[in-house]
Amino acid sequence: MPSSKNSKGLGKGIDAIFSDFEGQEVISSEENVIDVQLENVRPNPYQPRTQFDEEALQDLADSIKENGVFQPIIVRQSVNGYEIIAGERRFRASKLAGEKTIPAIVRDLDERQMLEIAVLENLQREDLSPLEEAEAYDTLIKKLKITQEEVSKRLGKSRPYIANYLRLLNLPPMSKKYLKDGKLSMGQARTLLGLKDKEKIDFIAKQVVQRGITVRELEKMVNEANNAKPRPLKRVPAKSPFIKASQEELISKFDAPIEISENKDGHGKIQIDFKSTDDLNRILDIIGIDID
Repeated sequence: MPSSKNSKGLGKGIDAIFSDFEGQEVISSEENVIDVQLENVRPNPYQPRTQFDEEALQDLADSIKENGVFQPIIVRQSVNGYEIIAGERRFRASKLAGEKTIPAIVRDLDERQMLEIAVLENLQREDLSPLEEAEAYDTLIKKLKITQEEVSKRLGKSRPYIANYLRLLNLPPMSKKYLKDGKLSMGQARTLLGLKDKEKIDFIAKQVVQRGITVRELEKMVNEANNAKPRPLKRVPAKSPFIKASQEELISKFDAPIEISENKDGHGKIQIDFKSTDDLNRILDIIGIDID
């Protein structure tokens, strides 16, 4: 397989290994199919897919129990066993079916080829999530040290298309999980990224999920949030040294968040926060209050 520097395409030569990317690998008559121990096989380390349809895997496992594995997986030999080049679903389903071995073809591929095949194979599948697709493009860029423009040309996709997916990686953790789990759509995620105040993304994403907000409604929310005038901050009078010292002592004694506030006429209040009933009982014990 030519290197990724070949201007004709990142996947140039992949067809020598696969006829397509739906699991129908080309098998040469000169290649031997061997049975390998499942315990000695590991997934492709560059596999961008992180989620597999459990129901579909179970169906495949049931088929394997009845009929065996018709199409051998393709692997390469590593220091400790084998790494999967193609056929991870068959590998997972075989383990689920309780099989001990799986038919395989061993091929000699380097790290770059492993990466290309793993990414390109999965990018051809319709059920790859937007986040997994974004991570696949990011992997190509970082591991192969190529630009977005090069990825765009070599995969036959527009640069804005690649850039829009890569932007998804800037989502905060909760929003990423919503997107990964299918609770947020690609359009909703892209709209959320338009928020000027990035700290609001997770908060609004949660509302989107809970209230079923559409992309159009979300666009309106984001526009309003971006154009909202900041509220003037209330001037909070500085605490006196005595109040500060008293607050610190109370925090130390009760091991709990405590706030002392006072007004202009010298009156004030002490607020003690507790996390649970047990925590409240602990505080009451320190004060010396016993409630039956």
